[in-house]
Amino acid sequence: MKLLEGKIALITGASRGIGRGVAIKFAEQGANVAFTYLSSVEKGQELERELQAFGVKAKGYRSDAADFKAAEELVNSVVSDFGTVDILVNNAGITRDALLMRMSEQQWDEVINANLKSVFNLTKAVQKPMLKQRKGSIINMSSVVGVKGNAGQSNYAASKAGIIGFTKSVALELGSRNIRSNVIAPGFIETEMTAALDAKVVEGWRENIPLKRGGTPEDIANATIFLASDMSAYITGQVINVCGGMLT
Repeated sequence: MKLLEGKIALITGASRGIGRGVAIKFAEQGANVAFTYLSSVEKGQELERELQAFGVKAKGYRSDAADFKAAEELVNSVVSDFGTVDILVNNAGITRDALLMRMSEQQWDEVINANLKSVFNLTKAVQKPMLKQRKGSIINMSSVVGVKGNAGQSNYAASKAGIIGFTKSVALELGSRNIRSNVIAPGFIETEMTAALDAKVVEGWRENIPLKRGGTPEDIANATIFLASDMSAYITGQVINVCGGMLT
């Protein structure tokens, strides 16, 4: 039997990168997948077809996770279309990098809203169906930057550190209802975004990682499947660093 057979998963920001990798792995493991995208409409439609080819139910929704009302409407639509939500993966996020002396209020607010407020919005919205069925797994994508900080990313680091504190609090609040809440903190993950970086810079990063390579969306997806499945039934309130040993 597949690890996520028949479960209903909602994944935000899934049209590319890590979110896309998670959605595909979930479908491979038998999950019915609802996912969101915002600007990448064509990629969202393409992913929907790709997921359906695994023989599962899949549907993409154009929705802004940073909008409280939109998040509530999204979850209502998913429950109407799929019946419930068993797994929530809060993956949507952006960067607006700048040194603090040059960072604008807008750059700060955009990152906090997209990365942290979105997690509050979706988690609050999925509480209702999860409390009703007295089970659920909430998985929030943070970053090693949220654990250790990074120059030029004070807004991003703050948002990702906030996710960790939020997740641990939710784990304490909802544990008695068999609703688990955990964090994955990816390290340097090679996606289409990092492909545009200078090759020498990327190679330098790889050399500083104990496993001597960047991670892949599949590496993150595998950890996400574990936390979404019943294999992790006694794990909540934890942070799993998927970073090739970067934080060791």
